[in-house]
Amino acid sequence: MTDSADALVIGAGPNGLVAANLLADAGWDVLVLEAEDEPGGAVRSGEYVAEGFVNDRFSSFYPLGAGSPVLRDLKLADHGLRWSHAPTALAHPLPDGRTVVLSRDADITAASLADFDRRDAAAWHELVAQWRELGPTLVQTLMAPFPPVRNGARLARKLGVHGALDFARFGLLSARSYGGERFHGDGGPLLIAGNAMHTDLGPEEAGSAVFGWLLAMLGQDVGFPVPVGGAGELTAALVRRLESRGGRIRCGARVDRVLVRDGRAVGVRASGSTVQARRAVLADVTAPSLYLHLLGSDLLPPRLRGDLRKFSWDDATVKVDWALSGPIPWRNREVVGAGTVHVGGDLDDLSGFAHELAVGRVPTEPFLLLGQMSTADPTRSPAGTESAWAYTHVPARPGGVAGWNDPDLRKRVLEGVERRMEEYAPGFRDLVMGRQISFPPDLEAMDANLTDGAINAGTSGLHQQLVLRPLPGLGRPETHIRGLYLASASAHPGGGVHGGPGANAARAALRARTTGRVFGAAARAMAGHSGGPR
Repeated sequence: MTDSADALVIGAGPNGLVAANLLADAGWDVLVLEAEDEPGGAVRSGEYVAEGFVNDRFSSFYPLGAGSPVLRDLKLADHGLRWSHAPTALAHPLPDGRTVVLSRDADITAASLADFDRRDAAAWHELVAQWRELGPTLVQTLMAPFPPVRNGARLARKLGVHGALDFARFGLLSARSYGGERFHGDGGPLLIAGNAMHTDLGPEEAGSAVFGWLLAMLGQDVGFPVPVGGAGELTAALVRRLESRGGRIRCGARVDRVLVRDGRAVGVRASGSTVQARRAVLADVTAPSLYLHLLGSDLLPPRLRGDLRKFSWDDATVKVDWALSGPIPWRNREVVGAGTVHVGGDLDDLSGFAHELAVGRVPTEPFLLLGQMSTADPTRSPAGTESAWAYTHVPARPGGVAGWNDPDLRKRVLEGVERRMEEYAPGFRDLVMGRQISFPPDLEAMDANLTDGAINAGTSGLHQQLVLRPLPGLGRPETHIRGLYLASASAHPGGGVHGGPGANAARAALRARTTGRVFGAAARAMAGHSGGPR
């Protein structure tokens, strides 16, 4: 069977669906091919743990989504998406009983910081004022293809020469260094470092400050919202919007090859059938998957093959979903109303956790990112109960022959997670009605883009950002194959549910169709010489 469309999108994750929507808006006939039996990629939900409890299979809270100009412009509320907020966006409890909280009310956040040092209330208000001045332009700049000429110029004008240099320095700082410069007490550094650890960057790593600051400022601005009814409702809104514009989604269609003729992508092979692309192929898959599997080494220039060997993944992940018979019994009462909770001690504890990961050990004292989903969205479970989850980072390949297939290792990790919860919420285990634990191989089996349990399709380290993402010189979605675009989180601007990579890929495809040319500098950088394989 041979089918065709103007554009084929490989993968119905959020980036693939964003790309498909933008192409359909331009009048293109779009077909999305998804390997799994349902769309969504890492944005799915259902009653996986217990009847009546909605758990998110992968991602849950979406500050980047709520702050994304890409998703905002799609007007997904017109297609059924509703956001819900917990009373408090985020809380980070300490063993000594203190808690720092992040609220959409800047005065509440500032008062929390003042409990650690009264001078930090003013420091927080200063940061918020700066964000209100720079934030919208900065987010637009980060979401744009690299180099972000128009938005970058606008941001530079706002910053001025000295401000631009100071911001560049800030972009290189560690969360620990930045926290020490900005704040006097422990609360501010904990907010920055804890948010940075949503990536794979520890408190001492260069670049961790800007990631922690960005998430903290988004949390202050738009909160850490969740879709009412489950993460899958965000996917459902994207699907409904696409179908309203004539786009199609075919699930259970695993693409195993991108077809290339005379240096141009002309279609794909999916589940034994050929599907032709009249204009473009956009791949919402990881960079190694696109180049090494869907294209194959025979279509890769030597320089590109060499660069792919140096591609860095982010840390692997273990995720536990729970159905709880009641609210989590936190020692620190300020945590009760928080949607997102950082569980794992003070700044030194976070550094110790990051160090164990850096040397390839499964941390003995895990740092948990935890979600109280019914607190954020009461539709997630029966009244008086809680749908909750936690994830922690681990090495992709722990020591030992069996690796993550070792049942004793799996048991130790689960025990470590629930022991940590008992420390901060005595009686937690007594509330567990059901649980599901997903180890790195399980995550990859459910979504092939989560390679070895890596959730950001590549490290957030500075050596793989901007023009270096996914590989040196490739800060744009174009590839060395004409009409083929990388639309996944492996591309700039990277991980998180915000739609940036998908939008950039769609716009590149539209631009190439309009102008009749590709972004030559990026293509040449990939190939390592003028022109590419033909």
